[in-house]
Amino acid sequence: MMIQRKGIILAGGNGTRLRPITNTIPKCLLPVYDKPMIYYSLSAMLLCEIKDLLIITRPEDKNSFKRLLGDGYQWGIKVKYAVQPKPRGIADALIIGEKFLGQSSCVLMLGDNLFYGNGLERKLQKLSRSEKNSVLAYEVKDPERFGICEINSSGLVVSLKEKPSKPKSNLAVTGLYFYDKNVSSVAKKLKPSKRGELEITDLNMRYMENNKLYAEVLGKGFSWFDAGTIESLL
Repeated sequence: MMIQRKGIILAGGNGTRLRPITNTIPKCLLPVYDKPMIYYSLSAMLLCEIKDLLIITRPEDKNSFKRLLGDGYQWGIKVKYAVQPKPRGIADALIIGEKFLGQSSCVLMLGDNLFYGNGLERKLQKLSRSEKNSVLAYEVKDPERFGICEINSSGLVVSLKEKPSKPKSNLAVTGLYFYDKNVSSVAKKLKPSKRGELEITDLNMRYMENNKLYAEVLGKGFSWFDAGTIESLL
């Protein structure tokens, strides 16, 4: 039986690495060629066949996103909004969205992540329709800068390390995650890291420790951009 997921896009954060341009414009509303950045994560959600979407922003940015996206009627979906009062980590989005998700599985995406490639629609639909908890992994040249996963022949994640000094692979975990209906409960049990945030790597490790986290590798022909710096945005 095909499951129907709900979607969450985390479009908060202060965009400190992109200042001064983010002093007045939210990062996820910056243009990437001819579209606001958030259109790309919204497109990924549509490829995942999401019909109900929650967009989480900073309190001061909420109305700007609502003016741009409205209620989602023009795309045949329902869009709701929530706020993250201060940056408390990616996993915090799943606590903010608990009531919205109810008993539904979900797709969580970061609003500054962009994916491109032939066959992306097939790959995302496969993950969205599956009952597995999955992350998208992408080969990088500088694994010490990312959360890095190691997988076995079945795609099961067997190790996970944030910014490892001695990486076991070069597979970075990207900002698109597929979780079951229990994810909000799992997130609520996390403890803040040294920087005071609920880390998504810690959440993923909880699933990994129970042999319930899989990775889908984006191979040749795919591109992933984390548009959080001037260089990657360009």
